[in-house]
Amino acid sequence: MATTSDYAPGAGALWRRYLELTKPKVVTLIVFTAIVGTLLASPGLPPLAALVWGNLGIALAAACAATINHVLDRRIDEQMARTRARPLPSGALSEREALIFAAVLGVTAMALLAFLVNLLTAVLTFCSLIGYAVVYTVWLKRATSQNIVIGGAAGAAPPVLGWTAVTGSVEPNALLLFLIIFVWTPPHFWALAIARRDEYARAGIPMLPVTHGVDYTRLQVLLYTVLLVVVTLMPYLTGMSGLVYLAAALVLNSGFLYYAFALKLTARAELPMRVFRFSVTYLMWLFAALLVDHYLPMLRPA
Repeated sequence: MATTSDYAPGAGALWRRYLELTKPKVVTLIVFTAIVGTLLASPGLPPLAALVWGNLGIALAAACAATINHVLDRRIDEQMARTRARPLPSGALSEREALIFAAVLGVTAMALLAFLVNLLTAVLTFCSLIGYAVVYTVWLKRATSQNIVIGGAAGAAPPVLGWTAVTGSVEPNALLLFLIIFVWTPPHFWALAIARRDEYARAGIPMLPVTHGVDYTRLQVLLYTVLLVVVTLMPYLTGMSGLVYLAAALVLNSGFLYYAFALKLTARAELPMRVFRFSVTYLMWLFAALLVDHYLPMLRPA
């Protein structure tokens, strides 16, 4: 997922520049899905340590990964209109300052998870951090047009991390949450990539619209959206969730399919960004529905 700078170069307090390095909008969505994973892992309220320290550690790790991403993508960000005002390309912060900040965030996150939650959550969170900040950013992003598909595994991990913070194990329902975000990621990000195709091309990043064209990418958005519809029905079909979730999923999927078909069949310039923004809302409401359904067991079918 992407975020746009809210601050002009050199403007605002120092803390705002550091905050922007963490991609707060992205981290907010990550932490929300992790909290849902934490709550779904327990029939009632989860242990306080898992809920508080677990999700704080996940948030700090995500912020660390985002900061490292800023450092590694600095030269690319300088070439793209939507990112050149970020703290590093604008000169508001130096790479050294960003790396020190990332190190503090990362060490704090791992300490919280290892000592106050459990070792499995710490290890999986570290693997997710490396997967996004290094494997995706350094290699996949520049190596293949399938970068967001393969690299999406790191972005899909948070609900699993929240789940393991409670149970200390990776369970099938946690993997189902992972699968939902994993399949959601390509149509979400490719819609943005269509809108920013020229910028990615100038930066030399082989995003799908750059390497295979916009029409092909629109088809892939539609196909992945259809697959997403199937995957998001699985919580109900497996008995993980009930009628409240099913109703929400059907409504949300209808909206996503409408946008995906519109994107495939029309060439309206504003549509890719509308699809991108809707996909964020879609994921938030879908996970909120999982949570509401979890705490309303009386509405589940016998």
